[in-house]
Amino acid sequence: MKIQESAENYLETILILQRRKGEVRSIDIVNELEFSKPSVSVAMKNLRENGLIEMSPDGYITLLEGGREIAERIYERHTLLADWLTALGVDPQVATEDACRMEHVISAESFEAIKAHATKKSAR
Repeated sequence: MKIQESAENYLETILILQRRKGEVRSIDIVNELEFSKPSVSVAMKNLRENGLIEMSPDGYITLLEGGREIAERIYERHTLLADWLTALGVDPQVATEDACRMEHVISAESFEAIKAHATKKSAR
């Protein structure tokens, strides 16, 4: 399934917040991304309707299988690309910002090649 970059960012943020806090509510996403409550509410509705998340009656958000797969793929890309760029001498803040843009557009083939190269180099 092809989803928009904004949906990927929301899913990745939910994953990060779940790892950090254990439980995630919409207000946590508002605070993390510094987006408006209405924007996050609309995004959560769209993610729910697409079967990527579920929301408990008390507002806690859970990634469903498809949402978790997307979130983990994007997060892996983000962390590997940011670490790789930093290792190449890019300022960590710039590397993080660039990785955030790159993670959405890089092909699976190119990412796997970079991952293999970066993993091989770090294993030495």
